[in-house]
Amino acid sequence: MTAIAVTIAGSDSGGGAGIQADLKTFSALGVYGASVLAALTAQNTLGVSAIHDVPTDFIAAQMDAVFGDLAVDAVKIGMLSRPRAIETVAAGLETYKAKNVVLDPVMVAASGDPLIADDAVAVLTALLFARADLLTPNLHEAARLLGQPVAGGKDQMRAQAEDLRRLGAAAVLLKGGHGEGAEASDILLTADGAEWFSAPRQATNNTHGTGCTLSSAIAAGLAKGLPLSEAVGAAKRYVTAAIAAADTLSIGRGHGPVHHFHAIW
Repeated sequence: MTAIAVTIAGSDSGGGAGIQADLKTFSALGVYGASVLAALTAQNTLGVSAIHDVPTDFIAAQMDAVFGDLAVDAVKIGMLSRPRAIETVAAGLETYKAKNVVLDPVMVAASGDPLIADDAVAVLTALLFARADLLTPNLHEAARLLGQPVAGGKDQMRAQAEDLRRLGAAAVLLKGGHGEGAEASDILLTADGAEWFSAPRQATNNTHGTGCTLSSAIAAGLAKGLPLSEAVGAAKRYVTAAIAAADTLSIGRGHGPVHHFHAIW
């Protein structure tokens, strides 16, 4: 059987993040990728200049087309900028009994531009956390979701991961890439306990799309049948290598993308 994953997210016209990064990741990792566009962004390595929200009836139509035909093994959810879009996606996940759902609560682009309306954050928590097999916030997203300061160390990261899991997600991967120190450490918290995944921090400004890439790499692993911990570990290694190879690309004048095809090109 062919492993199939679908990304439900926003489009990045610059190709470094969002739907484009997700599909590149699926392909690089040997998974067939399908997509449901929830928003369009006019975006490049310098920032986001415009956002166009896809009408919710068309989001629903895309979900019906994909899930009604393809045997979807995993779902990655990224940018959902408005409450109605979140409601539509939640209803579709329920209708099709989606499995292996990885929710990346995208809130801000690498450039600092906001990607979600303030009134959508509470709806995201209420409707999608309980449908997520894994939640993958970074330090700033976790702080915003919880209304707390940004975690400053491993003890605070574990405490915030526990708080997020209490909000309904089956498991939480709190990412430490925006932290400090020689290593970038992420904590995976499940009902069975905590596990840390660490890698050397890479010295590069070309990190556009890292969060999208990690969450879609995890979804790819789950689609291929890997247990959650193994899928996270494999995704961490893939993203670390993609960041390490980012400077071999020359893309744009701002924060360039990671190298999704570092092992192929």
